Order: sequence, then structure tokens, then C-alpha cells
Amino acid sequence: QVQLVESGGGLVQAGGSLRLSCASSGLTFSTYIMAWFRQAPGKQREFVARIASSGITTIYTDSVKGRFTISRDNAKNTVYLQMNSLKPEDTAVYYCKVWGSDYWGQGTQVTVSS
Repeated sequence: QVQLVESGGGLVQAGGSLRLSCASSGLTFSTYIMAWFRQAPGKQREFVARIASSGITTIYTDSVKGRFTISRDNAKNTVYLQMNSLKPEDTAVYYCKVWGSDYWGQGTQVTVSS
């Protein structure tokens, strides 16, 4: 059974930083592309970033380029999202996902105050 468990969310002031983690189990983590999505109140869930199975290739949505960094540790079956220079518009529930599947984590709340 695949499980994805996010952690690291919280309340931070604008300009601050947070690092999200997503620990996985029940899958051969190192063979899958992993991704982060987010959903703000009243909005659709949107893509944030994804990372190749090797960790070499990363892709970001334009609004987070230069501020967020996705990374992974295949030995720990964990994917990370380092978020710097946070803005109020980054406020959302952040989810990790196995790319190309229906496996999602439960989400972690990120709130950025102005």
C-alpha cells in the first residue's frame, strides 16, 4: 500500500522560509518522478514542481522559479520542497504526488502572513 506523508508546513511571515518533506512507503521510490502541488482556498489544485527519479531534472511553475527548490533523497524515500522568499499568495495546502498516478499525500498547510 502506497503512503505519502507530508510534513513541515506552518505559519511564516512574508519573506520567510519553510522546508516541506514527503516521506513515502509502499513503492520503489527511486524509480518514480515525484511532484508537489498546492491548493489555495477557493482555487483549483495547481502544479508546483516535479523532479525526475534520478533527481537530475527539475521543473517548476513560473510563479515559484528562483524561490522554491525541489529535491529528493532516494535512500530515505523522501522528496523535499525548500521554499524561500515566501509570499502571501503561496498560502495553500501543499501535497506531494507520485507523478502519473493517483497517489497523493494528505497535505500540509502553509500560511504566509503579510
